[in-house]
Amino acid sequence: MISKEIESALNKQIELEGYASYLYLSMASWCDSKGLSGCATFMHRQSDEEREHMLKIFHYMSEVDGRAYAPGISEPPKDWPSVPEMFEEVLKHEQKVTASINFLVDLSIKANDHTTQNFLQWYIQEQREEEALMRDILDKIKLIGDGPQSLYFIDKEIETINKITEKSESA
Repeated sequence: MISKEIESALNKQIELEGYASYLYLSMASWCDSKGLSGCATFMHRQSDEEREHMLKIFHYMSEVDGRAYAPGISEPPKDWPSVPEMFEEVLKHEQKVTASINFLVDLSIKANDHTTQNFLQWYIQEQREEEALMRDILDKIKLIGDGPQSLYFIDKEIETINKITEKSESA
């Protein structure tokens, strides 16, 4: 049985993962409106992934006799000043999620809850990969620069990342 403190903290994580899904969905729509199909596809996939993360916690809570709650999710922003600033926001949000996961791990260690601590190891790995990917994208955006064709080249670079990710997911 899971403690009420950890149950509450995991429900807050569910809300954070749900917000991330909505945030990336909003970003996908914004990218679509700018003709950035590669970026839109990337953000749609990120949104789906965040929803999976949320559901994974939902299922875990049932397994440990806890209770997951469907959160009310705040409306995310609808517009961004630029593609680089949008990806900067993604990195900041992923860092916030990482901090939250680290808090949950610390809480589970303090509570001597080895089951939750073990469950959260997957999220630690996932967050390391997410942050590394966003840093890599931002590095590529910086290399491309902000010339007249920069959006085209950024979108093409993200399309390449999409293709690599699709191949690794199907393998």
